[in-house]
Amino acid sequence: MMRALYSLAVWLAQPLVRRKLRRRAAAEPLYGEHIAERFGHYAHGAPAAGEGPLVWLHAVSLGETLAAATLVAALRQQLPGMRLLLTHGTATGRAAGVRLLQPGDVQVWQPWDTVGAVRRFLTHFRPQLGLLMETELWPNLVAESARAGVPLCLVNARLSEKSLRQAQRLAWLARPAYQGLNAVWAQSEADAQRLRQLGAPVRGVMGNFKFDMAPNATQLAQGRAWRTASTRPVLMFASAREGEEAMLVEVLKRNRPLGPVDIAQEAPEIIANSVQWLVVPRHPQRFDEVAALFTVAGYTVARRSQWGADGPVAADVWLGDSLGEMALYFGLAHAALLGGSFAPLGGQNLIEAAACGVPVFMGPHTYNFAEAAQLSAASGAAVSCADLVTAVDRATTMLHQPQALDAAHQAALGLGAAHRGAAQRTAQALATVLAEKKP
Repeated sequence: MMRALYSLAVWLAQPLVRRKLRRRAAAEPLYGEHIAERFGHYAHGAPAAGEGPLVWLHAVSLGETLAAATLVAALRQQLPGMRLLLTHGTATGRAAGVRLLQPGDVQVWQPWDTVGAVRRFLTHFRPQLGLLMETELWPNLVAESARAGVPLCLVNARLSEKSLRQAQRLAWLARPAYQGLNAVWAQSEADAQRLRQLGAPVRGVMGNFKFDMAPNATQLAQGRAWRTASTRPVLMFASAREGEEAMLVEVLKRNRPLGPVDIAQEAPEIIANSVQWLVVPRHPQRFDEVAALFTVAGYTVARRSQWGADGPVAADVWLGDSLGEMALYFGLAHAALLGGSFAPLGGQNLIEAAACGVPVFMGPHTYNFAEAAQLSAASGAAVSCADLVTAVDRATTMLHQPQALDAAHQAALGLGAAHRGAAQRTAQALATVLAEKKP
């Protein structure tokens, strides 16, 4: 009965979904393409039958899609001839997902969670296995997959304390969804315990796929080459979220000049402006807004989209306004501040920084990546700070202490090496699920 009310609500919301897509398409045109797929209507047929199974993988956005690459590679080794059905919810996820496709694979939008759209999706493609990345759970998607006989698994699963409390408040809807999954593999034991509280069939703890991700070697090398040309150490604000860049401007205003200073003679607030700032916003629709924010505050800005072959030009702030180049930006950086952790937004993935050998300074809000944050802090690859002012002071001070900076770089590189293998272990477990399904 309760799911029927939910189904009615999402069905009635369809006009609002279409309107939202049209609005977002103004800034990100991909949102305006293939809209019919969102409602279970497809312009092309299902993949032709092949030797291997058709595996459906849902990676809602950019971060999940990048992490999914390691699992896809492991699955192709584990399941020869596998064909991939890849779905997304965001434009950045879909754009990044193109690189995971091989001949015979298909990429479409995630169906909106009405009974009709989900049934049409499952009937059209007939996947033999369904995989949801990390947190993406929809009641009708789960129920209809079970009805169609598609084993649906939650992989690289995580659940924060905040999300657990929210799910418990909606237990009438959330609990049947978690219970309806075929299997769940969690990132950490803490995640597993929280998932079990909602009735999820947790089969084990595999670790985090993001530790298996290798940064783009070409981008990393290019960034490091450009870094050597900088007259100042480079401090990156990685995946900055709304409101955090304004917080940074307030910190920088304590000492407006951003040029070189005598480190031995100055206080921490002056040292903060002796670095080269590189700001990389999390969401592309905010690039213009962030550029304007620094310009209005009186700082010069050099945008990545305007750099030449020789790299960034002289400016107070370098702005990373491109997608798919995080390895380039981390290559440029000596250290990084973690976006999403200084405002109460749960933080961002800090494992990619570690893989590039970049130490991270993070704020108090890392609940979406709690396990990775704890591991990073314990290893010396990250430093936990009470607020942005403290983080800037500690980061800029370390940037002028070569021995401490080198130790942090080595700790960051060692972190990834110590925690690899989650994707391969998960692929092996998923092969078992497919074997269980066979008559």
